[in-house]
Amino acid sequence: MYFELRENKPHGTEDDPFSIYHIKNGGRSFQIPVHWHDELEIIYVKSGFLTVSISGENYIGTPGDAFVVSPGNLHFMGSQTGTVDYFTFLFPVEYISFCINDMLDDKLLKPLKNGHLMIGPRIKDTAKELCEQLVETYMAKNKKIESEITAQIKTKRILLQFILEMWEKGFIIENDKSGRNTVEKEMISYIQQNFKEKIPLKEFGEQFHLSEKYISRYFKEHFHITLSQYITHLRLEYAKQLLQDTDTPVTEIAMQSGYQNVSYFIRSFKKTYGVSPLKYKKNKPGTWLE
Repeated sequence: MYFELRENKPHGTEDDPFSIYHIKNGGRSFQIPVHWHDELEIIYVKSGFLTVSISGENYIGTPGDAFVVSPGNLHFMGSQTGTVDYFTFLFPVEYISFCINDMLDDKLLKPLKNGHLMIGPRIKDTAKELCEQLVETYMAKNKKIESEITAQIKTKRILLQFILEMWEKGFIIENDKSGRNTVEKEMISYIQQNFKEKIPLKEFGEQFHLSEKYISRYFKEHFHITLSQYITHLRLEYAKQLLQDTDTPVTEIAMQSGYQNVSYFIRSFKKTYGVSPLKYKKNKPGTWLE
C-alpha cells in the first residue's frame, strides 16, 4: 500500500545492505521531503539544528541527538539555516537477524519489521557513542584501513548493541500508530502519481474533501513545505534522473517532467543543483548534499 511513497533510491549493495549518508550543508536551507522506506533508519545530529518529522510528530535535533524511523513510517527532515551536519544510517532489519528462527527474530526483529513493534522516534543522546562508532567503522572501510568483512562484522555488532540498548532502556514499544497519517499518505501518493501534469488547487482539495483555501495551509502545516515546492522537488528529481540515465534532449526532459517553459526549468534546475541541466547531463555530478 502507498508504494508510490517509497523512496526509490537503492540503499547499500547486495553484499552489504547497510548504508550511511553524510549531509553537511553550510548556510543553505533545505528540506528532504516526506518519504518512507522498508529499512530502519537512525538519524544522528553531529552539529547544528535539524528539524525532523516522523509519523506526524515534529522534533528539533541538537548536537548528539539521535532519532529512529521505524520501517514504513512517513518522515522528512530539513534545516532553515542550513548550518547542520548529520548522518543517517539505513539497514533492513534482516541485516542483524540470524539464519535460525530464534526468539530474537520471533519476539523482536520480525515485529519491528512488520510494524507490530517500533522504536520510539526520539532517543535523544542515548545512542551518541554507538553512532560515532558506526561513522568510524564506515570511514575505516572507505579508507581501506579495514577490510569489508571486518567492517561488516563491526557494523553488525554495533547495531545489535544499539537494539540491546533500545530494549533495555524501554524505547522498543508496541506500535499504536497504525492507521495514522492516512490522509497525508494519500495526498503524497496522489501528487506522486500526477506531478507531471498541472494539479489545480481546487481539484486537489476536492480529492480530499478540503476547501481550495484550506488545502494549501493543511499541506504546509503537515509537511513544512508548500504544495508547489513539493511538486517542484518531484519534477526536478525526475528530470535529474532522466538527465543521468537517458540521452533525451534537455527540452524534451523539461516537457516530460511537467515544465511547459523550458527557460523556467533551466533556471529552477540551476538554482537547486548549482549547475545547468546541460552541464549536469555532460558531467553527471552528484547531488548538492554530500
